[in-house]
Amino acid sequence: MEVGNQSVVVGFVLLGLSDQPKLEKTFFVFILLMYLVILLGNGVLILVTILDSHLHTPMYFFLGNLSFLDICYTTSSIPLVLDGFLTPRKTISFSGCAMQMFLSFAMGATECVLLGMMAFDRYVAICNPLRYPVVMSKAVYVPMAISSWVAGGANSLVQISLAVQLPFCGDNVINHFTCEILAVLKLACADISINVISMGVANVIFLGVPVLFISVSYVFIIATILRIPSADGRKKAFSTCSAHLTVVVVFYGTILFMYAKPKSKDPLGADKQDLSDKLISLFYGVLTPMLNPIIYSLRNKHVKVAVKTLVSQKCFA
Repeated sequence: MEVGNQSVVVGFVLLGLSDQPKLEKTFFVFILLMYLVILLGNGVLILVTILDSHLHTPMYFFLGNLSFLDICYTTSSIPLVLDGFLTPRKTISFSGCAMQMFLSFAMGATECVLLGMMAFDRYVAICNPLRYPVVMSKAVYVPMAISSWVAGGANSLVQISLAVQLPFCGDNVINHFTCEILAVLKLACADISINVISMGVANVIFLGVPVLFISVSYVFIIATILRIPSADGRKKAFSTCSAHLTVVVVFYGTILFMYAKPKSKDPLGADKQDLSDKLISLFYGVLTPMLNPIIYSLRNKHVKVAVKTLVSQKCFA
């Protein structure tokens, strides 16, 4: 389709590892195995939080949501990545690209809010245990979880709506494995300052505010734990939030590593840095969802017992 002397983009080519064909088959195996672990691990967590009546509490309800979210987040992009490793020319339609960006962006924003909700749950459980059944009743924690999904979806709708309104003409090669929104915006042949400002505001709301909220919550949690006179009591109290704290550190730590690392000023190293950035982004997309069920299974005795019970029932059924 021609407009003047420029062709309007109706689809995109995903560059991926096209310039590194020997690596594609290796990474296909690695990413496929990690994706299967994500589906299995998070699927088991969802099952145990539904089937085990002892886990019908706010914390495990949020955990079930987190596991479902991780499955949705990876499924929105990993099948596309795997297909790209096996396809000589990786193409995706404009509408398909927009949908993939929407799902990935929505799941990422939702996880940020959900981790903040889980921090509040741990704060109430440890700092106000007597009021916990009232403050975190089903009438409260279910709308909290729903609101995190709605907020993430609304934010994604705004960002993607602004992105798809941009004109894309000429170059249609995305230097990434998927339709990563920043890589797509680079291809727009128009001013993207509104998009940059909008995403900056969203980052403050969905990254900065939850981090601040989680940090403040854990300051009070740690202060409360340190006031517990017995060592066993302190250990028991900390064990109830250690898994969530570990997940938060992994989630935000990888984000910080991705975006805070210095950029190379050597033009000769630009290609290597682009490859490094793409691989880091790829593994970030699968590492955190893969580690979440492992962390909760290893650091939470109730989940560990529920998983063992579920496995034994299936084995001897």
